[in-house]
Amino acid sequence: MASASLQFFAFILALFGVFGDIAATLLPHWKVNADVGSNIITAITQMQGLWMDCTWYSTGMFSCTLKYSILSLPVYIQAARTTMVLSCILSAFGICITTVGMKCTRLGGDIDSKNNACFAGGICFILAGIFGLVPTCWYTREIISNFLDQTIPESSKHEPGGAVYTGFISAGFLLTAGVIFCSSRFKRQQGAWNYPPKQHHFPSTEQDSNAGYSLKDYV
Repeated sequence: MASASLQFFAFILALFGVFGDIAATLLPHWKVNADVGSNIITAITQMQGLWMDCTWYSTGMFSCTLKYSILSLPVYIQAARTTMVLSCILSAFGICITTVGMKCTRLGGDIDSKNNACFAGGICFILAGIFGLVPTCWYTREIISNFLDQTIPESSKHEPGGAVYTGFISAGFLLTAGVIFCSSRFKRQQGAWNYPPKQHHFPSTEQDSNAGYSLKDYV
């Protein structure tokens, strides 16, 4: 089983992954487009997210518009919404489960129960990392393909925003934490296979019966 310090390190990574996952899901900085124009006073920055589109003007004004219609959105945004929400839910479940299974806590019962809890929490973190990594990759691919498309005007082209990078980093944290928690169970099983229980050898009954006779009886 992994040491308590290693599990605690994985738990801290998972916490950063959960907070980053939630932030990436809610922030509108998935696509960013800065249009300076002919005058810097009229410069605006357009930001598009999964749930809202925001515009920041150089004069200090800031406005956001929610995306109420789901069917009118592109497929990759609909998929990103679903997978990011699932990633947040699974990572939250993983935090609750691994809190019970960690060695530094007094919850979860015996060692085998704690190992099973850590393994289940690790699976939740791995699935959460995969669900968070897929939409960020897909979203980034769409941004790059539109940016390289010559038929799209420059004013309609965007670049990846901070939420995309936050999603990538959070997915990496969750995957790393999940692998550490899952490996704790396999290490314990491997140690049990390498060191089988000792077998106690008892003397045979024939030796016990021979020990009962004295040599002087044969003299």
